[in-house]
Amino acid sequence: MAVVQEQQQAPRRQPGRDGSAPAEPPRARTVRDALAAPVRALREAPRRPLAKATGVALFSLLAYATVRHFVGTSMVDMIVYRAEGSAVAHGRDLYALRVTQWNLPATYPPFAAMLFVPTAYLGVGLLRVAVTGGNLTLLALLAHLSFKLAGWPRRELRPVGIVLVTGLGVWLEPVFTNLRYGQINLALACLILWDLTRPDGRRSKGVAIGIAAGIKLTPGLFAVYLLITGRIRAAVVAGLTFLGTFAIGALVLPDATYGFWTKYLYDSSRVGKTEIVDNQSIRGAVARLMHTADPGSTATLVGGLVGLTGLAIAAWAYRSQRWLPRSEAWGVCTAAVTAVLVSPISWTHHWVWCVPMLVLLAAEAAHERSRPVAIRRARWRWIFGATLFGFLSFAMWVVPHKGDRDRFMPYLHQIPADVYPLLGLGFLAVSALRVRSRRRAAGAPLVPLQRTGGAAARRPAGVSADGR
Repeated sequence: MAVVQEQQQAPRRQPGRDGSAPAEPPRARTVRDALAAPVRALREAPRRPLAKATGVALFSLLAYATVRHFVGTSMVDMIVYRAEGSAVAHGRDLYALRVTQWNLPATYPPFAAMLFVPTAYLGVGLLRVAVTGGNLTLLALLAHLSFKLAGWPRRELRPVGIVLVTGLGVWLEPVFTNLRYGQINLALACLILWDLTRPDGRRSKGVAIGIAAGIKLTPGLFAVYLLITGRIRAAVVAGLTFLGTFAIGALVLPDATYGFWTKYLYDSSRVGKTEIVDNQSIRGAVARLMHTADPGSTATLVGGLVGLTGLAIAAWAYRSQRWLPRSEAWGVCTAAVTAVLVSPISWTHHWVWCVPMLVLLAAEAAHERSRPVAIRRARWRWIFGATLFGFLSFAMWVVPHKGDRDRFMPYLHQIPADVYPLLGLGFLAVSALRVRSRRRAAGAPLVPLQRTGGAAARRPAGVSADGR
């Protein structure tokens, strides 16, 4: 008892005094924990499944390296980025450059070119290795963020899933072409998904989306998604961050900034031809359907309708959290699909959002499989399988498309040539039907009458977090 009283009466030591270790700053602890998290997750993962997944992933990556060696990887986009960084570093005209045998120009805002400056000081050979390794790391990060968004699988199994997605995901056509061209779409998807998986209460939420929009304008649609789902502060933060990237570009590269925003942004010939099969947007599909290089107002009208419908479904999914499991995942994936559909040019490698799409559909299929046999259905497994097949098919490259064949393609050939727009439209329909069915099953109004509280309050009694 005397010892306890003595300890209670003893003066408290200040951190860092009398030889005691100083208190670690909260930010340092956060960084340390973030760096240690992957190691801790691997230790907690079940050993046998992780070992099997690692073996499968290594075999797949070895096969990919072999195919890549024989197919050849020009990494032309990486070379363009390097040339942009060199133009900024040496004060040359950014939008006058033409590189590679295809005379490719710079098409991104000046802020993006400024981020490419470090690549100008690396040799092409070293840069190829660095970009490939970096994109594989980003694929793993995208898998992690996709699992976090979907809330599936169980935390201890996620390292197994990440390893499998990293090893096998290279065969998804959008990922394959990102690696082949040395593109940055995986980095943009990770920025956006990292921001969207953060708590809404974070004051800095929206910053990463604003940066992504400053690099490539299409991610700005996610700021609209935040706005229409009631997260106004995050949407404003994203908008202000985007304006900050514009201001940085204007201060450092005033001439290039003026030229981009007044001239080069509106010159579609700098980006590429609308009607070629490489372009997997609604506008590209309409151009091929009309057998024209300029689908004009028809494509604009169709794209506008798809955009409004997609955003409405995304907002509907988010605001149905009380009845819809994984509502945020449905909302985010619907917004992502809408973004690539309505962009005038969406090259096949822009569809890296297939990774979170497939994770979400796999989560629904796993939930479906966990039900008793008497009431089990196979619809989500069929939907997942069809979507996976579409992104593994390389269908648009199989149809004859050289020369003018893109423009004068037979209608039957346009089905495989438009595989991603068709998958995207199908996903929007599935998303809408998913929300509708969950609302009807719960006896809820099809249109939300008022905003509700947190996720726990939005969940009806008797329904768990995974919707069972």
